[in-house]
Amino acid sequence: MIGEIERLLGDEAEALLTYRAKGISAEHLHLPGPDFVDRVFTPSDRSPQVLRSLQQLLDHGRLAGTGYMSILPVDQGIEHSAGASFAPNPIYFDGDNIVKLAIEGGCNAVATTFGVLGFAARKYAHKIPFIVKINHNEFLSYPNRYDQVMFGRIEQAWNLGAVAVGATIYFGSPESSRQIQEVSEAFQAAHELGMATILWCYTRNAAFKTAEKDYHVSADLTGQANHLGVTLQADIIKQKLPENNGGYEALKFGKTHKKVYSELATDHPIEWTRYQVANCYMGRAGLINSGGASGDNDFAEAVRTAVINKRAGGMGLISGRKAFQRPMADGVKLLNLIQDVYLAPEVTIA
Repeated sequence: MIGEIERLLGDEAEALLTYRAKGISAEHLHLPGPDFVDRVFTPSDRSPQVLRSLQQLLDHGRLAGTGYMSILPVDQGIEHSAGASFAPNPIYFDGDNIVKLAIEGGCNAVATTFGVLGFAARKYAHKIPFIVKINHNEFLSYPNRYDQVMFGRIEQAWNLGAVAVGATIYFGSPESSRQIQEVSEAFQAAHELGMATILWCYTRNAAFKTAEKDYHVSADLTGQANHLGVTLQADIIKQKLPENNGGYEALKFGKTHKKVYSELATDHPIEWTRYQVANCYMGRAGLINSGGASGDNDFAEAVRTAVINKRAGGMGLISGRKAFQRPMADGVKLLNLIQDVYLAPEVTIA
């Protein structure tokens, strides 16, 4: 297991697998583990039904009982258009195959749309935890608006057997204030019905991308988005893996502190991701990083992301396009490879 991980990491293997964090110490983190719900959420205001839902998510699939998560998310049919998403493997125009991939791939849960899970409810709701993505960036209006709008009600998610709901907020966008209010109300309703909540904490503003760098994936801006998400009572935070740092300084807006860059999140991907975890109330809300777009080196990139997330103190990976834009057997192999990182005792907290 560790040999294959090292092979796929290539020249980065030693740098990623042996690095020791110098910024925020792991001793300050609430790390994933078999007792995570008891240790972190039992003292909270979450109801027994929510605690049960969180435990269901953690007790399914190949990572059951570890405290880590591997989730298959497929909302790209709306977010990027069905053609762009499913043309590489047309079987996934049929949502039934999305759920099959999550089951065959040993995932903790499948996160997808009201449409997919509505059609699959009676066949699969008792076989794998459902996460309903309740809002989307509808991608057909011209010109594209890049807004997240609600596609259904929380009661619908509960009625089709969902264990959790997921939503996206585009923090930094002109529409973010409305999205914050909508998602806050939706998450309260979900908690009242006993479902867990997962927030896609994405940043979006044209000013965040400069000629030099794309600060939509900077550690400082994504970290603050995470902090806002936990404040909205998201139980789990989904965030892109950071690729740089210094968004606040480069864009010259908002407020930050020089120690963020000189001490807490210095120039290393594990330090940047550790800063994301720190903004999730030191890991009280689990951080799951997204797998990103499909490309030529999907297996290596998936392993790299999983190693960084685990060593930083994250809770797992939520990887979609890398898995479903290829033959199902290969998608299962990729998902299992991600899970192997979290199952490997040699991959430790930095």
